[in-house]
This record gives sequence, structure tokens and C-alpha cells, in this order.
Amino acid sequence: MRMKSWSYPISVLLILLPSAAMAQELAPRAYWPAPVGTNVLNVSYQYSSGDIVTDPSLPVTGVESKLNFVQLGYQRTFSVFGRTANAQFSVPYSWGTSEGFVNDEFLSVDTTGYGDVRARLSINLRGAPAMDVAGFQALQANPETIIGASILIQAPTGTYNPDKYLNTSANRWAVKPAVGVIWPLHPTWLLEAELGAWIIGDNDEFVGATTREQEPILSSEFHLVKRVGPSFWASLDANFYVGGRTIVDSDKKADLQRNSRFGFTLYKSLTRHHALRGSYSTGLVTASGGDYSIIALSYIAIW
Repeated sequence: MRMKSWSYPISVLLILLPSAAMAQELAPRAYWPAPVGTNVLNVSYQYSSGDIVTDPSLPVTGVESKLNFVQLGYQRTFSVFGRTANAQFSVPYSWGTSEGFVNDEFLSVDTTGYGDVRARLSINLRGAPAMDVAGFQALQANPETIIGASILIQAPTGTYNPDKYLNTSANRWAVKPAVGVIWPLHPTWLLEAELGAWIIGDNDEFVGATTREQEPILSSEFHLVKRVGPSFWASLDANFYVGGRTIVDSDKKADLQRNSRFGFTLYKSLTRHHALRGSYSTGLVTASGGDYSIIALSYIAIW
């Protein structure tokens, strides 16, 4: 069967922030379906600059970082009881320099290493049943309300040194269950929303051989998506998240996060099997850490 230009909406979630910034990601099209059997390989590059220390429990101030991230991700679409489902897997690697004050002492630190591996499983509960290419094209022409659920697991597999405050791994397990909704405003306009909660494990190897706990983080995302043509879409992206107070050796920190980010995403199919995706975001409200900007570019292969 000839595969027409249906590849544009399949870029989904595979551009992710490093593990330290788990609540700050912006991921349009995370619940938009694809034909059963679709495979997506994503290679992304991300440049971040600013105060990237998103852990306010650390005694680190005045941070200015310039970090590079490369991530490899894979996604497979399949059917579960007649519903569209996706399984995703991603591995990040980062390098760069951070400058700041640790306990009032100025330091410059180079960080290099793997981030924490992530796996995500999602399923559409209403709308978008498991479909072939013809069914997908019909949905594309006449979108319907879609409700989906997902669970994302982050494993402590990255590079971690317990003698350092800044690492490329969070050195703890984290799980994010979430529910997402897509509302068609017009055949070429979609409003997307997701509500989820990060449930975070303990880091038993925190600096100084201490234990660091963190309360759950409630996160929300909103995306206004415009389909410009059969091979191009754009979105305005925003999020808000609250929670995440930390406890270090029974000492509860005054570091409740109430932050949000804003940005945009562009997606362009080059052919029916190849596409590019770019995005930019910055801190809109940064009451507690994470005041930085992100530029990202991805190459996507679809088959």
C-alpha cells in the first residue's frame, strides 16, 4: 500500500529534557495516533543556556550553564484491544559547562555523561481506534476528540558521582502517570492538554552520603496546534507545574516549585519517510529554579 504524506503528526514525545528537568518538558502531539505498525526513530540535538539547576535543594546559586544534549529515541505503534497504543524508549547524552557559587565559593564544572533512560507507554481510550493508513487519513481530514492515558518511567541508569552536586543523572526512579485530551477546534486546529504527576523515588547517594527525598510534582501541558499543510504543522506550547519540595536527611526545604514554560514547535516532512522538527522554549514563571532557554532540532525517520 502506498503510504501517502501521513508522517507529519507522528513526532510525538521524543524530544525530552534531561532527567533533572523532568517537570519542565513540552511535548505537543503526544496523544495523536499513527497507523498500526508505524516505527519512528528520532535523533535530536538540544542546546540549553541559563540557570539549568532545577533542584533548589542544592546549595548552588548564580548558575550560568551552557549544555548540549543528544538523544536517541524509538517509538512503535500497535493495537491493544482495538485501541491505538505507543511504546517509546529514549537514551540521552549531554556535555557542557556550568559556572556558579557552591556554598559561596565560585566554581566552574564540566559535565559529561549519559542521562537517565526513559520508557513510555500510552493508549488512546476514546477516539482514534487502531487503524491502517486509510483510517488515519480519514481521521486527519475530520479530527475527533481523543482521550488517552500514559505512564512514563525514568530509570537511574545515567552517569552519577555522589561527590558532585551537578550530574547528568538524577540517580533515582521516577514514574509519571498522565491523562491527555485532544479537542478539534477546526479540521486544521487542535487544542491539546495533559495532566500528570511525577512520583519520585529517593536518592540514597546524595552529596555527603545523605538521602534526598522529593514530594510529587503535579504537571500540566497545553498546546495549540495548527496544521498548515499535509506535511507541516506548528504549535504554541505552555506548561505549569507545582510541588516537588525536597527533604534532605529529614530536613524539609522551602523549595516548593510553582513554575511554567512557554515556547513553540515546528514540524516539516521532507519525504514520506523523513522529517525535521524544531522547538524553542523559555521560562515564563520561574519562582524556584529552572530559568533557562532551550533550542532543539530533531531528525525523524518513519517506516
